[in-house]
Amino acid sequence: MGWWFKTDLWKRVMLGLVLGLAVGLGLRYGMGAEGAKSAATYFKPFGDAFMNLIRMLVVPLIFTTLVAGVLAMGDPKKLGSLGARTIGIYMVTTLFAVTIGLVVGTIIQPGGGYDLSNVASEDIAATKARLEAGGALVERTVFEQLTGTILAIIPPNPVAAMVQGDVLAIIFFAILFGIGVLMSGEAGKPVADFFESASEAVLKLTLMVMETAPFGVFALMAWVMADQGLQVVISMGWMTLALYIACAIHIAITHGGLLKLIGRLPLIPFFRGVTDAQAVAFSTSSSNATLPMTISVAETNLGIRKTVAGSVLPLGATINMDGTALYQGLIALFAAQALGIDISLGMYVTVALMATLVSIGTAGIPSVSLFLATTTLSVVGATPDQMALILTPLFAFDRLLDMMRTVTNITGDLAVASVVAKAEGDLDEDVYREQDNLTAHIDDREKA
Repeated sequence: MGWWFKTDLWKRVMLGLVLGLAVGLGLRYGMGAEGAKSAATYFKPFGDAFMNLIRMLVVPLIFTTLVAGVLAMGDPKKLGSLGARTIGIYMVTTLFAVTIGLVVGTIIQPGGGYDLSNVASEDIAATKARLEAGGALVERTVFEQLTGTILAIIPPNPVAAMVQGDVLAIIFFAILFGIGVLMSGEAGKPVADFFESASEAVLKLTLMVMETAPFGVFALMAWVMADQGLQVVISMGWMTLALYIACAIHIAITHGGLLKLIGRLPLIPFFRGVTDAQAVAFSTSSSNATLPMTISVAETNLGIRKTVAGSVLPLGATINMDGTALYQGLIALFAAQALGIDISLGMYVTVALMATLVSIGTAGIPSVSLFLATTTLSVVGATPDQMALILTPLFAFDRLLDMMRTVTNITGDLAVASVVAKAEGDLDEDVYREQDNLTAHIDDREKA
């Protein structure tokens, strides 16, 4: 079995996908309704166990990773101009990312052909009733919807919020708790050490659970294919197209606009200078694995001094997840379209806010954002069975999706680092513009 663990996880997941696809289609088209029933009886329980493992990790993963991310700043003084400017820009670009994802998802409608309206229809009816009761499908002012969402973020009882899985409240408390630990100085060091260790332990546990993904994907894919057929594959193609288009737009408009309008920096040297980091990000699908290359590119190609590169980029690898936030918004929209649930403006705001905040707690390891997708799906009221039907094909396609998400994440890190360095006087613009000069020199030589 040594070959199994030596094989990349995404390849093993793809093997599980192919086998599950073949078994599920064989049951569906070979046995008809009886085949779908057999798949639900013999495969779905193993898939449910896998989904339970994922949901088990959501609260500890968000809380420990987010607290550790705040603690990564290391010095309360960094919560001053550098920290506030960095975190503020990260939050704004992330919000832009999820907004672009929602717009592209609304236009392309990736979930439109994936009909789940016949799955647990009584649960869908209950979902719509809950949304109506909450004011999502009734007429309320945007201000009322927004203030209601903001008030719901502040947990009167943080422990109860964790028990109930109230993710927005958990995120809010984790950020404040991390700031409190930083401001405690030496007295807070034991707590800081505990959360840094806890974060590492939860990430290791996450990797352990991800080792079960090939088997979970096989079981769930066999069930999904037996129940739904080939329309799943078509829907995933639209989902992939929507993600790549949205990420490309975000990189060009949001990151490009940030550099040009806020940083007053030319775009060509930046995009030439970050290609090495983007290539590593695309191949590894991990912001953390790409971090050494990201820092090297920042200092060598973009002229960002170590004082900024060494603080802004590690923080960005933890809390700046533009691609992840964009994806979370797309998943929620995909689910709503598949379930036939209308989303009002207020629900769009809630989804955008949830996706933005959930992305902050996403660890920089491959495919981990799918572990947090259950929280985003809860916004549209998806039941566990519906979540399984939505997330199963996404697991199979996630490597392809994660590659583009990671490129978007690290491009955002480097764009923000460039702008912050310029504002702090820590950007060597001669180094930054060097590739422009190199290009001009090559052009002159070719003309001669």
